Order: sequence, then C-alpha cells, then structure tokens
Amino acid sequence: MPETTVELIQTGPEHAELIRNLYQYYAYESSDWEQEDVEADGRFYIHDEHLTRYWQDPQWSANLLLVDGYIAGFLLIEGSELPGIDALELADLFILKRYRRKGIGRAIASQVLCSGEANWLVRFYDQDEVSQAFWRTVLDNLPRPVQTIELEDDPQLVSYLITRAALH
Repeated sequence: MPETTVELIQTGPEHAELIRNLYQYYAYESSDWEQEDVEADGRFYIHDEHLTRYWQDPQWSANLLLVDGYIAGFLLIEGSELPGIDALELADLFILKRYRRKGIGRAIASQVLCSGEANWLVRFYDQDEVSQAFWRTVLDNLPRPVQTIELEDDPQLVSYLITRAALH
C-alpha cells in the first residue's frame, strides 16, 4: 500500500476564493448547531472583513490540507481576542468526507497544537457530537497540558486551553 502524503500549506491572499468555496462545505455541516441559513444566492454568509484577516494579521493564517497533492480540507488559525486569553485559536478544521476517519485530522491537529511556543485555544459547539468525539481523542492524547476553561462569550461552546509544557 503506498504511503499517504499529508501536507499543511499556508495560503496567501490569492487563495481567498478557494478558502471561501471550501468554507461553504464547513458552513453546511455546522448549520445545525450554528442555526445558519443560506443567503438569497444559495450560499452561506461569509464575513469578508473577517476572511481577509487571515492574510493581513500576522497571527492569523488560512491553511490548505493536502493529501497526496489533492485538497482534503482547511485549517484556520486566529489570534484569540478574548480577554485574558493569550493564545492562538485553532478556529476551524475541516476535512472533506472522503478523507475522514483515516487519522489525518487527528494528526494535523496534534501536530499544530504541539508546535511552537504558543498556547492554543480549541472551542467547539456542545451539540456537535462529531467534534466532541474528535477533540476528546486529540486532547486526551496530547503531550501538553490541557485544561477546560469557562468563557462567558458563548455558553454553547466548550473551550479548552492547551499550554506549553512546564520546563523541568
């Protein structure tokens, strides 16, 4: 069986339309618990100013996930703007159905959450059973300290702070 190549590629502003298109699949899947409806043009709303920050803010990035050279999903990273939280937020991780249940999302999430010196924030909707199971698997096996935190901005979100391992 051939080896699968998984790559995470940071995009530039020339990829905005590609990320926008992929985001439609993500919005569709999360429309149950986010209570989103499509706009008059048949697409889910995307806040353009928010989208452009992925290429303007140095802490933010929009990344493509490639499997054997084919687009398999995306990962959006944001600098947290919540009071008292000094962390990068793994804001959105989306894997196309064809590539799910193969450990790809778990591997990418674990790699990103263990990289660098940053603390990380992971949040997902309490009603999203698929995300709950996914993140439980990732966070339970992470070699960094993980703690549940209570944030007041959205009571439906479950929030975890992943910190750098203490130096011994």
